[in-house]
Amino acid sequence: MTAAKITSADVARLAGVSQSAVSRVFTPGASASKKTVDKVRAAAESLGYRPNSLARAMVSGRSRIIGLVVAYLENHFYPEALEKLSNALQERGYHVLMFMAPNTAHSIDNVIEEILDYQVDGIIAASVAMSSELSDRCRAAGVPMVLFNRSQDDPSMSAVTSDNYAGGRKVAEFLLAAGHRKIGYIAGWEGASTQRDRETGFCERLAEDGLALHARGVGNFKMETAAEATRQMFTGDRPDAVFVGNDHMAFAVMDVLRSELGLCVPGDVSVVGYDDVPTAAWPAYDMTTVRQPANRMVSATVDILLDEINGAPQRPRRIAIDGPLIVRGSARIPEGWKNEGF
Repeated sequence: MTAAKITSADVARLAGVSQSAVSRVFTPGASASKKTVDKVRAAAESLGYRPNSLARAMVSGRSRIIGLVVAYLENHFYPEALEKLSNALQERGYHVLMFMAPNTAHSIDNVIEEILDYQVDGIIAASVAMSSELSDRCRAAGVPMVLFNRSQDDPSMSAVTSDNYAGGRKVAEFLLAAGHRKIGYIAGWEGASTQRDRETGFCERLAEDGLALHARGVGNFKMETAAEATRQMFTGDRPDAVFVGNDHMAFAVMDVLRSELGLCVPGDVSVVGYDDVPTAAWPAYDMTTVRQPANRMVSATVDILLDEINGAPQRPRRIAIDGPLIVRGSARIPEGWKNEGF
């Protein structure tokens, strides 16, 4: 036979308090004295009581669940950033429900509809493309959304990114100062705002010195695609430097240059990435890269989302946070160059 379910009334009776006091103890952010908290938690532990979060959500209209949509986890930036997002939300009394969504409009539409069925309080979309229609659907449902590490042209959507345009300019400035003139670029997925802004900043700074890209390939943020783009780019009149749209692709680029093509990095060609994932600092890569300020990006994302959930009047916010260029050994270092990351 199934044991009778322990209720908050049972806990209240054993602790000698009201049911509302039990509710306050188990409601994040609610107020209760230490004496009451100690009595209620002792009674709950004695009885084996667990609060019914779903039932509380039905009464309060708040699930305290945040839907997190992400397109891929191969890039090492995302597992670390998503862990930071989850921890930051848990510290504020929220839990994360994660969904994977390929970067196609149909797939993302289906995933968002599914998330809304879970009665989430808010949504964070990490590096996925959102349509304005889908944004309107979330808004109509009263569920705020913030884009993380991706921006949209829709001015009604809040977004937090690193300053990708400035980061691209920094890489160009660095390579030009090192004397490079035959400079290549390997792009990420061309539908991504991060890719667009990094390349725009990079190419505009090159143009200020009268240079255009010597070669261009597309890696789509995938290692195998970036590897093939490298093979093609370094056939014939090869570049003497290459900026790669993120570290994940840049690792493949360096592997092909050294292991397949027999080139020395940075003796024959300088390589610069973007993100500064932990692997970039490994001696095997020792990669010069632009650091994405993940802690500050996470903090801004959580603040914006919770402000909207709590009804704070505000306009959509677009935040681009500057990240330093971290100079290591994969690229020729200009004389007198100071590393802004240390």
